[in-house]
Amino acid sequence: MSVDTTNHVVVAGTGPVGLISALAFAEAGFGVVLAGPSARADDGRTTALMVPALKFLAKLGVLDSLEPEAAPLKVMRIIDGTSRLIRSPIVTFRAGEIGEDHFGLNFQNRVFNAVLEKAVEAHAGIEWRRAMVDSWTLEPNKVNAALSDGTSVEAPLAVAADGRNSPARQAAGISASVRSLPQAALVLNFAHSRDHAFTSTEFHTETGPFTQVPLPGRRSSLVWVLRPEMAKDFASLDDAALSLRVEQQMQSMLGRVTVEGGRQIYPLSTLLPQRFAQNRVALVGEAAHVFPPIGAQGLNLGIRDVDQLVEIASKYRDDDTGAVLALAAYDSARRPDILARTSAVNLLNTSLLSDMLPAQLARSAGLNVLGGFSPLRAFFMREGLRPGSGFSSIASGLRSPRSQRDASTD
Repeated sequence: MSVDTTNHVVVAGTGPVGLISALAFAEAGFGVVLAGPSARADDGRTTALMVPALKFLAKLGVLDSLEPEAAPLKVMRIIDGTSRLIRSPIVTFRAGEIGEDHFGLNFQNRVFNAVLEKAVEAHAGIEWRRAMVDSWTLEPNKVNAALSDGTSVEAPLAVAADGRNSPARQAAGISASVRSLPQAALVLNFAHSRDHAFTSTEFHTETGPFTQVPLPGRRSSLVWVLRPEMAKDFASLDDAALSLRVEQQMQSMLGRVTVEGGRQIYPLSTLLPQRFAQNRVALVGEAAHVFPPIGAQGLNLGIRDVDQLVEIASKYRDDDTGAVLALAAYDSARRPDILARTSAVNLLNTSLLSDMLPAQLARSAGLNVLGGFSPLRAFFMREGLRPGSGFSSIASGLRSPRSQRDASTD
């Protein structure tokens, strides 16, 4: 596709969502200026991307470079690891139940960032200025980003991929509801003596989820949500002591555990903006939503932000990509998905922290139904992969045998 050399889009932020935004707009034929430093090479976290997000990365030409470094997620399991009176049953989700080979792939962020950075550098439609945006000036028909290297960029549309404290969001006058949580995530990778069989296990504990996700070989990544003081104490343990803690928390299901170096702690919070676009600025990724790391929703949601933003901007390409109508369309398109995912994750996290019996009963009852009723389990698996697909499956399943026969003869 030919590339319009006019700067139609300026993307602020060079985390995964910012790099993906730049690639997606450039692949759609927009001229792109990307503002931000080189991608992080020291991020010890991993990312689990579901099948729809992987298909989007395939369209951008980066999936082939990621697959050799990734582990598929074929089974996802929830185990109640609390010691409370009301405990939930084990719930197991298998990709084969909904006709998928796997739910997604898990890979290390440093690998992901490196692949995205290489693709951005090689794309003729992207000008990467490795400088931060110092200030924004928003005018009726354009935005102006003044960069820390003394240059500036003008464009009809700014993509705010600049994180949870997004300066672009603030410049656009978009207020956000922010709440710090009494939790922190201890993140690390570890080796284990038993094969993980491409199974991810999320233990629900009184402090939050303890989530093991497969990596290639007999290795896994771990996100352990704890009280902040506990996370600090555990991170300060020597390798042998922390390995034993992790193994005990996992009930030795993967055998002997050996933690690797590079432990990191991330304080947790929630954030939800009043709207997702305004004054020629569209929010994507953590500029648009922040919630606890439950169910591998964060970056998958951010990629859907980018997908829909590019789709809507393309419709307004011949008019004005940053016009009020275009941004209103993006806000309307993203609102149901973001609100639904944010609410579900926050509700589940709250139920884990609550000592109130009704909350424990509700969580247990919900997981009981999921574990014992396969159609509902399939619905949630499909919705988890692709919003709306669960409802579509129900609608198709409600068609009568006669209507199906009639349709086959049309």
